Amino acid sequence: MSTNTAALENRDRDARGVDHGVAATGEVASFTRYLVPLGRVLFALIFVNSIIGHFSSGSIAYAEQAGVPLATLLVPLSGVLAFAGGLSIALGYRARLGAWLLVLFLVPVTLKMHAFWAVPDPMMAQMQQVMFFKNVSMLGAALLIAHFGAGPVSLDARNQAKRNG
Repeated sequence: MSTNTAALENRDRDARGVDHGVAATGEVASFTRYLVPLGRVLFALIFVNSIIGHFSSGSIAYAEQAGVPLATLLVPLSGVLAFAGGLSIALGYRARLGAWLLVLFLVPVTLKMHAFWAVPDPMMAQMQQVMFFKNVSMLGAALLIAHFGAGPVSLDARNQAKRNG
C-alpha cells in the first residue's frame, strides 16, 4: 500500500483509530467529483432563468420607480449580463469571466434595487433586506468562482487539459 493510499484511508479516523465511515473510497470520490458542477448549475439557475423578466415592461417600470436611470436600456442589459454570466458558470466555460459578469450585475442591482435602509414601510424594508442579503450571498459565491474557477468537471478543465497535451 502506498503512503498516499494509507494517508487517505487514515484521514477519516479519529485519534483512537475509529473509522467513521467516510473514507475516500472510489465511490465517494466519484460522487463528490460531481458536487462542484452541481453547485455551479444550481447557483446559475437564478441568473439564467431571469433573462425573460429583464425584458418585461413590469421590470423596467419597477427599476424606473427605484430611480434607475435609462431603465429601458439598463434593465435588459443587466439581464444579458446575468444570463451570460450564469450560462458561463453552469457550463463551466470561461467560468471566471462569467463570475465577474455576475459581480458586475450584482453590485449595482443590490445597492440600487434592494436599498432596504431607505424603505419607509417596515414590511417592505424587511423584504428588501432579505433580497439584499440574498444578493450579497450570491456575490460571495460569484467571487469564489472568480477566484477558484469552474473546477475539474468543466469545459474549462477539459480545454486546459487539451492545451497541456
